[in-house]
Amino acid sequence: MDTDAEVAQYFAGMWPHLDEHARRLVAASKAVELGYGGISRVSRACGLSRVTLTKGVEQLQAAPLVPGRIRHEGGGRHALTSKDPGLAPTLDGLVEPTARGDPQSPLRWTSKSARMLAAELTARRHPVSHTKVTQLLRESGYSLQGNRKTEEGDDHPDRDAQFRHINRAVKRALRAGEPVISVDTKKKELIGNYQNQGRQWRKEGTANKVNGHDFPSPDVPRAYPYGIYDLGRNAGFVNVGTDHDTGAFAAASIRGWWRAEGRHLYLRPPRLLITADGGGSNGWRLRLWKWELQRLADQTGLTLTVCHFPPGTSKWNKVEHRLFSFISSNWRGEPLRDYETVVRLIAGTTTAKGLKVTCRLDHRRYPVGRKITDEAFAHVNLKPDKFHGEWNYTIHPNIKA
Repeated sequence: MDTDAEVAQYFAGMWPHLDEHARRLVAASKAVELGYGGISRVSRACGLSRVTLTKGVEQLQAAPLVPGRIRHEGGGRHALTSKDPGLAPTLDGLVEPTARGDPQSPLRWTSKSARMLAAELTARRHPVSHTKVTQLLRESGYSLQGNRKTEEGDDHPDRDAQFRHINRAVKRALRAGEPVISVDTKKKELIGNYQNQGRQWRKEGTANKVNGHDFPSPDVPRAYPYGIYDLGRNAGFVNVGTDHDTGAFAAASIRGWWRAEGRHLYLRPPRLLITADGGGSNGWRLRLWKWELQRLADQTGLTLTVCHFPPGTSKWNKVEHRLFSFISSNWRGEPLRDYETVVRLIAGTTTAKGLKVTCRLDHRRYPVGRKITDEAFAHVNLKPDKFHGEWNYTIHPNIKA
């Protein structure tokens, strides 16, 4: 009779060459050959459980499987999401504050660890481990990401409340079929033979040769890509400025989007909702930005509602990770030698989820230092919201006599 060592040696040589089905049958056959106690001895020798070996013995006595299969239909452990169909939607609802069925999840305003999410899911009668939560998040396209590139000041005490306010406004507008856009200026880019971060596939030894130093004089041209991301349509519009990033440039970019695309896609909507950062050319403190929005409202007849993100949270703006991140990925490692290259690479940006981007070049002048007097600003028909009116306000068209 074979000793336990001989049984173990029997499996050691062939085990790496067998798939799951073959291992189960070979081990079951050896257990039957050994007779009484064979299942326990083979289990210790090869590592398969007694349950698996018992099933293997039953399979030896049944009809063979269809070629190419390693277990019967329905065999093996069922996915947790198939046994609990509500698990994935509930998890998504905890991470995103909107339902999965929305055209675009308007905002992710909170962050929880996998352990906290697992505890919350278990409390909602979806028992799951934190390890499985991490797996499900990765399968759904989530990843661990930092909140900011740099520190932008202390968190405002009403930060989360403002996020919730924006989220409610966006959901209402999307349900009503009104346009919702997320806007911002991408970082300025040097035009010329300068290094562009990232790598691309090229033949070995054919890397692009660029300037050794990126310390250009003020005479070197720059590109200022101002992005408008349409949340309801998953579409982007980028106005590439060549002069300065000012409030007038920001408003002109939105006007360009409306004339080129918005007015053809949305048949005379009463309102346009704009979500923007709290600073820069579209900052809530900037008079020029609001004055130019008044001009836009008067020209289009649109009521413009603006919601600014609170200090230190600009990276939650949808335009950042739904548009700008893909543009950066598309032109990685490619020197932006001229404006035509910038426009071509931006317009060629697509994603697996159907993102389409329109890009145009704007050679108009936008001088810095423009001041809006009190008298001129008094004509801005601005109505602050009851909640943080400095961040949330509506600009109505002025009625012409």
